[in-house]
Amino acid sequence: HRFPKRNAKTPRPMKITVMVSAHSRRPGIEERADGSYLIRVSAPPREGRANEEVVDIVAAHFHVPKSHIRLLRGAGGKRKIIDIVV
Repeated sequence: HRFPKRNAKTPRPMKITVMVSAHSRRPGIEERADGSYLIRVSAPPREGRANEEVVDIVAAHFHVPKSHIRLLRGAGGKRKIIDIVV
């Protein structure tokens, strides 16, 4: 298989690992020493509400539309892998 050549305009995916803390009084995001991120959300971890808020926070932090963010792993847990197209 041949892969298309990348240029400056080709979107590049970036994967990040996050730990999510639900029911937080102060929602936000912070980078940890190991390169992962701690994301605090106010939403409860039910019916995907916390995951929706995670997407909102990540989109705002990296200045990308929500449609450029994909949850790859961890939809039902605290540790997640997120794909961001920047």
